[in-house]
Amino acid sequence: PKVSARSQSAIKAALSQLGVPYRYGMNSPGKAFDCSGLTTYAWGKAGVGLKRNSRAQFNSLPRIPKELAMPGDLIFTGSPIHHVGIYLGGGTMVHAPRPGARVKVISFGNSLGSKRYVGARRL
Repeated sequence: PKVSARSQSAIKAALSQLGVPYRYGMNSPGKAFDCSGLTTYAWGKAGVGLKRNSRAQFNSLPRIPKELAMPGDLIFTGSPIHHVGIYLGGGTMVHAPRPGARVKVISFGNSLGSKRYVGARRL
């Protein structure tokens, strides 16, 4: 299926922040983001309001089976849920990973590390 214009806009916004440092509680383009700050910022640039933390985002959006994830969908990890990124397609996502790291693109195959995949949600 074709990726929506809103999803393309959110992805473009998130990718424009590659290399920005992680900082908990931050949503400051070009300066710092935490994981849900990045998703809130990116989807906000696409004209969509999101709740501010990963658990609230997970609980407020429609569930999508992992195999049906499309670019722009949100990918959640952790038990309890404590992390979110934006799916780019091809088993990759853009996210603000953790303190000491920067916004980056990772592959699901080997880079989720100790984070347990919980689910995907669509906007």
